[in-house]
Formats: sequence, structure tokens, C-alpha cells
Amino acid sequence: MNQRIAFVLNNKQVSIETDPLKRLLDVLREDCGLTGPKEGCGEGECGACSVLMDGRLVNSCLVAAGTAEGKEIITIEGYRETEQYKVLEKAFSDAGAVQCGFCIPGMVMAAQALLSGNANPSESDIREGISGNLCRCTGYNMIVHAVQLAAERGEGLW
Repeated sequence: MNQRIAFVLNNKQVSIETDPLKRLLDVLREDCGLTGPKEGCGEGECGACSVLMDGRLVNSCLVAAGTAEGKEIITIEGYRETEQYKVLEKAFSDAGAVQCGFCIPGMVMAAQALLSGNANPSESDIREGISGNLCRCTGYNMIVHAVQLAAERGEGLW
């Protein structure tokens, strides 16, 4: 049975009529037309569907849409409008941390979640912060380096 779910999505109030048990990932992609969060595994193992919910990193494939009621959801589409994103985008580019790009939206959201709580992370902190996100192409060393660069370049932003 469908119900109306209201939440803030990328800084805009939205209200959607949907099954509250439908996955948030599907609502974002099918109902909201946001294709940044991707379905990789559908089991919360790969992080390709990562979004921020009230500032916390979540796998949207594991979150029921009804859980979003009254929450703030930020996807890569909304995040890319921020100064922090610009710093991360440049750092990922400079570090050669992007190849196919499938995992990158989730990886960037994980980096944001990490840096917002720890503006000067160690390599170990970064590896732990991105540990829920899988990458098959680039290799983690370049991604770790990208997050280190972003932390250095974005001093005071996080």
C-alpha cells in the first residue's frame, strides 16, 4: 500500500507517493530521476548506491523509502553543487583515481562523510572510511591519495 513520504532531497523539499518498503535506491533512480547512486550488488556490500542521510553515509539499497520520512538525503547530484565536491573532484582527477567511474559517486560520498568527521585523516582512517565501497578498476592506493589531497587542499572546508 502506497503512502506519501516527505523528505529533503538535495536541499529541496520533496513528497512522493510510493510503497514505504520500496528501496530508497529505487525511489531515487526511478521516481526522482537521480542516476548517480547505482545498483552494484543490491546487498550493501559495494557502496555504489551510497548517499548521505542526515549527514551519515548509508547504502540506499538497504534503506526502505519510508525511513526517509522527515530526513535530509544528499546524493552525488546535490553534493556536486558544493565547494567540498569541487575539491574532491579535482583531487580524484589529479590522483588518477577515476577509471570507469561506476564506483566514484559512492566513493566521493564516503570521502565526504569521512572528511566531515575527520578533516585530517591518516591513511588508515581513509582506508577504513572507504572500506564499504568497492572499486574494481582504479585501485585503492590512488583513491586514498585522492582523499589525502582533498584533505590537504580543502583545509577549513570540512
